[in-house]
Amino acid sequence: MTPEQTELLRSLPAVGELLSHGEVAAWCEAHPRSLVVDALRGAIDETRAKVLANGSAMPSVDVAAVLEMARRRLTDASKPSLRRVINATGIVIHTGLGRAPLCAAAVAALAEAAGGYCNVELDLETGQRGKRTSHVRELICRMTGAEAATVVNNNAAATVLTLAALCADREVVVSRGQLVEIGGSFRMPDIMATAGCRLREVGTTNRTRIADFEGAVTESTAAFVRVHHSNFKIVGFTEEPTLEELAEAAHRRGLLAIDDLGSGAIFDHAALGLPAEPNAPASIAAGMDVVCFSGDKLLGGPQAGLIVGRADVISRIESHPLMRAFRVDKLVLLALEATLRLFVDMETATTGVPVLRMLTASMDELRDRAERLRDALATALPGEAFEVAEDETFTGGGALPGQALETVVVRWKPSGMGAGEAARRLRNSDPAVICRIGDEAITFDARSTVAENHEAILRCIVEITCDR
Repeated sequence: MTPEQTELLRSLPAVGELLSHGEVAAWCEAHPRSLVVDALRGAIDETRAKVLANGSAMPSVDVAAVLEMARRRLTDASKPSLRRVINATGIVIHTGLGRAPLCAAAVAALAEAAGGYCNVELDLETGQRGKRTSHVRELICRMTGAEAATVVNNNAAATVLTLAALCADREVVVSRGQLVEIGGSFRMPDIMATAGCRLREVGTTNRTRIADFEGAVTESTAAFVRVHHSNFKIVGFTEEPTLEELAEAAHRRGLLAIDDLGSGAIFDHAALGLPAEPNAPASIAAGMDVVCFSGDKLLGGPQAGLIVGRADVISRIESHPLMRAFRVDKLVLLALEATLRLFVDMETATTGVPVLRMLTASMDELRDRAERLRDALATALPGEAFEVAEDETFTGGGALPGQALETVVVRWKPSGMGAGEAARRLRNSDPAVICRIGDEAITFDARSTVAENHEAILRCIVEITCDR
């Protein structure tokens, strides 16, 4: 160590000395003292490391610079890890961004009741203990045509619980082409093993007939299961039994017919001009005994797994010990009930549920939205180039697999930095802006970027361009 470095280290301010600064005193009023002290110590340590690395080139220790380091550290430490982001990717059901944004009615229900107590397991009429799923059971049954319904914390839990309650220690017959793996290494063969079932796969990857199911039945068989492909498609020379065929063949042999629907569709999306997607009412009408689907995909609600079907079968599922492990809390129930009430008819659902509103937005609406964003950006940043273009995106979340959606985007090629660096800065802005990158350009997709986000996007772009 050189004499200059030794002298610089001696001049480093102590934590107590920095705490006496007026600026730091204000920090202590706004933040816990322990966080402030940690930030100051971190800034001092960072400065000490710089002195040791190249202290000979430093004329002195700048206390103001140390305080600025501490301020940045305090700001970072005070930020919540889970925070609001703007989804400009165009992927409407974005698993990494929390899937479905909640509708206004769900947000209002959470704000009104979540801060206090609510009758989650209390029957207000009798004053006796109630069942938490009773708050949504009737709504779900009305929408799907099922005799009974229950709710758990996601569709993976719904699948595991259903199989464990109905098929443990017995065989389950599934088409080989439906042994899917979805995000997080969720593999159907592993799930069945976890639930205590023995998998009996039949048919081939692309063609499975009802005769394949019937030929696989033994004394150990408990159920025929249909699994929605979710995130892929098999096209070309293909064949699968209809749900009616599957249910009839199962019932003729005293077996259960189970449908892992996944996507959360509860009406025919073709009526909205979207690609057709298997839906829960159709599965119930076809005779399936149990249908499982997600609450936070095409249903557009909170993360949940809905299980609907025959009353006696749902009763067996709810009596299983895993039901308590997988049950939902009051926050999910509040948001789910508010969302379900919007499905009184298709028009109310498509205008009130954000996911459906975004998926059904017309190209004219998207173009108008993109042009307004482009004009605002061009006015604020005349030195940058912004253009409106047509593009395509996808639903995401394992719904409408492989079906591209036409969309309109705003493309920006930053003049003073690469697209990757601009995207990184946008991710670290407040609020974070998540976008696509392609052809050295940043893409803001109007499909998932509502007009209310425009001001925040503009502010964040101005900040990151001025900061370079």
